[in-house]
Amino acid sequence: MTYPQDPNNPYGQQPPSGGYQQPGYGQQYPTGGYPQYPPSPGYPGMPGQPREGSGLAVGALICSILGIFLCFLVTVAGIIMGHIAHGKAKRGEADGQGVALAAIIIGYIGIALNIALVALGLALGFLGGWR
Repeated sequence: MTYPQDPNNPYGQQPPSGGYQQPGYGQQYPTGGYPQYPPSPGYPGMPGQPREGSGLAVGALICSILGIFLCFLVTVAGIIMGHIAHGKAKRGEADGQGVALAAIIIGYIGIALNIALVALGLALGFLGGWR
């Protein structure tokens, strides 16, 4: 047989005799969870959420520059990262809009240079080994 449980005594312990009871631990919260407090206002003029830095834009610029000298695929990665960083900067989620735009421009120039060098190599017969 079960007895109804006292909400103030969840473990079923009997209160000590003599009329003295130990005080409860901390504030008793409602069953719905902890109370929600409004966010602190902070200083006037300060934004609510901190913005991301320009790490993605700087990474895109590095990939775009290295892609000119190393590999065509690194340039493509720089262009993709540059477009993502530029979109975030335009929406105000991150910094570095100018750096991202520079990465996009340098990336497209890198692709054009890579295509031109491959075409020049094919035209001169360096890549095919024709004699």
